[in-house]
Amino acid sequence: MYSPTEPSASGESQCGDLPRAMRLRLRGWPLLLLCCVMLVAGEGIGKKTPPAAPLDLNAASAVQLAQVPGIGPGTAKSIVQFREKSGPFQRVEDLLAIRGISARKLEQIRPYVTVSKPLPRKPSSSRGSPITSA
Repeated sequence: MYSPTEPSASGESQCGDLPRAMRLRLRGWPLLLLCCVMLVAGEGIGKKTPPAAPLDLNAASAVQLAQVPGIGPGTAKSIVQFREKSGPFQRVEDLLAIRGISARKLEQIRPYVTVSKPLPRKPSSSRGSPITSA
């Protein structure tokens, strides 16, 4: 059976004359270092840079919406699809109709989004001819 303090085939000790507790501490350093690196790298990856100015929900692309804290790529795509299907948003609260956006999530998103006022529609006319009754 192998013992870390027994000489190897070359006659040298594998771990030297270090006490067992010290050897165990030395083995843990690479793991500790790896955990620290992963933690620091994870913090940088998970953070988003919010838009400098609020995004218009009626004009923003899915890529732009995905930069808003609290909106991931899937939710951003859902917002654009909802807008295309149902027409322009009338107010920010309309986001509550989208699956995955709760009241709590809406409060997180609210500072970063806005809704432009839709352009008023001109009254339609009957090809420019006045309506006459007979």
